[in-house]
Amino acid sequence: MKEDRKKSQKDGCPLAKKCGGCEYQGVSYEKQLEKKQQEVKKWMGSYCKVLPIVGMEQPYHYRNKVHAVFDRLKNGTVVSGIYQEGTHNVVNVDSCLIEDELSDEIICDIRGMLKSFKIKTYDEDTGYGLLRHVLIRRGFTTGQVMVVLVLSSPILPSKNNFVKALRKLHPEISTVVLNVNDKKTSMVLGERNITLYGKGYIEDELCGLTFRISPSSFYQVNPVQTEKLYEAAVHYAHLTGKERVFDAYCGIGTIGMVAAKNAREVIGVELNKDAVRDAITNAKRNNMKNIRFYNDDAGEFMVEMAAKKEKVDVLFMDPPRSGSNEAFLSSAVKLSPERIVYVSCNPETLARDVKYLTKHGYEAKECRPYDMFPFTGHVESAVLLQRRGATPAH
Repeated sequence: MKEDRKKSQKDGCPLAKKCGGCEYQGVSYEKQLEKKQQEVKKWMGSYCKVLPIVGMEQPYHYRNKVHAVFDRLKNGTVVSGIYQEGTHNVVNVDSCLIEDELSDEIICDIRGMLKSFKIKTYDEDTGYGLLRHVLIRRGFTTGQVMVVLVLSSPILPSKNNFVKALRKLHPEISTVVLNVNDKKTSMVLGERNITLYGKGYIEDELCGLTFRISPSSFYQVNPVQTEKLYEAAVHYAHLTGKERVFDAYCGIGTIGMVAAKNAREVIGVELNKDAVRDAITNAKRNNMKNIRFYNDDAGEFMVEMAAKKEKVDVLFMDPPRSGSNEAFLSSAVKLSPERIVYVSCNPETLARDVKYLTKHGYEAKECRPYDMFPFTGHVESAVLLQRRGATPAH
């Protein structure tokens, strides 16, 4: 394994300078972890103890979701890959050190099939052409593979033969979905999905639970590290089976459902209605009776609960990179849970929010960083905050 790690570092990525997706390309993995540890310590060290960062044993090919944009060069050659940083020039990618290898192979084979099927790539400037993007999602535990063809029209000529030819090359494909994106937009997916083969979704397992993943579902892209992060978050919650838990920004219900196994009751609140629909399906799929999901603003929901004198013991919060806002944090303080477990993907906004909470009755007890995105500058952390005067959990 160590030889493999050294080999990839020595060879590096031939596209590093063109692509710009991995800021830490060419930096040894040990050095990357050191930098991330220092970053979290810089922001959080004055609030609580920062434990050593949890890195990956194998920091390559960890992304279970791979997206490729398609284009045609002036000489007619079809290319697929990612936009060069800050431009709309497509960098042709055959394989990437952080993407799932099978997904990269499928994308290359689709690229090779376009000519014989007379499928034109979409031109952003003229709006002419059919194939815009390909999105591949793979369940690392189940091995299920979803291929999403993002087209500018719902009509794919010879679609049955195309799917048949693709599945002949890759029999491991579980489902093929045609996604229609006919708008002039930088968004990858449109709103309409047409299933060409299979169920139109795949399933994967995380922390012993099964999650249904459709083309637009949010699902963590590094499941290996996600399991470790969620287990730490639930450990920080100190659940005994008696607690009422509030899961804010709950998404498709992942953290809440992991917590529900050891809690009396879990309430999940999320603004994205598609995510809530997936969360309800996932709870049913796992036969979980003690978790309920609401499509609402979590801050407003908490204020209403506090006004009704309702209590929760533990609050989980996993906000976007921009962190939380003061309205949400003041709602959390009003609800006054004994413990807050904050999962963050940005140490700077985490420190800002922890500063607010420590001024309003909470004490940060411990912070543990996790490397979810090797070779990039991003770092995740889990933090436990305890209400002052509350009985410490053991």
